[in-house]
Amino acid sequence: MTEATRFAGRVSFGGDELSAGLHCYELDARGARLTHLPDDLRVDGRLVLDECHQLTHLPEGLTVGSLSLRNCTSLTALPEGLSTWFLDLTGCTAFQHWPRRATIERGALILRDCTALTALPDWLGRLSTLDLAGCAGIHSLPDGVEVTLWLDIGGTSLSALPPSLQGAPLRWRGVRVDERIALRPHELTAREALQEPNAERRRVMIERMGMLRFVREADPAALDEDRDPGGERRLLRIELAEDEPLVGLFCQCPSTGRQYLIRVPPDMKSCHQAAAWIAGFDEPSLYQPCLET
Repeated sequence: MTEATRFAGRVSFGGDELSAGLHCYELDARGARLTHLPDDLRVDGRLVLDECHQLTHLPEGLTVGSLSLRNCTSLTALPEGLSTWFLDLTGCTAFQHWPRRATIERGALILRDCTALTALPDWLGRLSTLDLAGCAGIHSLPDGVEVTLWLDIGGTSLSALPPSLQGAPLRWRGVRVDERIALRPHELTAREALQEPNAERRRVMIERMGMLRFVREADPAALDEDRDPGGERRLLRIELAEDEPLVGLFCQCPSTGRQYLIRVPPDMKSCHQAAAWIAGFDEPSLYQPCLET
């Protein structure tokens, strides 16, 4: 970084080390080979560090309007005293440690697919949006956090919300849902799902019910039946309004006895054709397994 660019409005950077004393409005260092940032870095507006796979830590007291850290897969923690309005940690699969003190000033917090994350801090306060989709390790949320626009809990392990989030607008991986779909799927029925006019919402309802339970309740048509080492196989079809039919192969694992319903393309006509497609064969006649599992 040259002296002439140390006080720039917008800076793009693709190297492996930023010089000390840099002050700019916007810094775009996506894909850079950075492991850290200078302690005295000042970015008044937007700091983009997406795809910085070697980045391991950020400077204490970092203050920035918008901070994007998408797919920074080596980052495990945020710095003490962090202050921002917008924070995107999508795909930060190693991230799990929050600072004791930080501020996200009534903005957005995106934690999509932060698979190592197990908890949120109690200092969050009020946010506009909170995206936890794909955070399977999240089992509970701290009371005190509030969300004004939407809260996405798709793929989390939540079964209830704290009092401060009661009535918050919910999403399941981007699809608007209610608390019953998101948190009490055991109450859903196949009849309700089939009568749901919105195809995306119906897909979420089926996902939340579980494919096996939905199919058992939905009275599917049997297109074909045969047997494999696991026992009886059936190719089932369910018509869905304003969507392609749900066609799936119902089968059983010969070693564990566990039953499966595996969705296949709607043009499948036989169990063997469906099993061949699942195994990666476009031509069913080439699929001749000695033992299907």
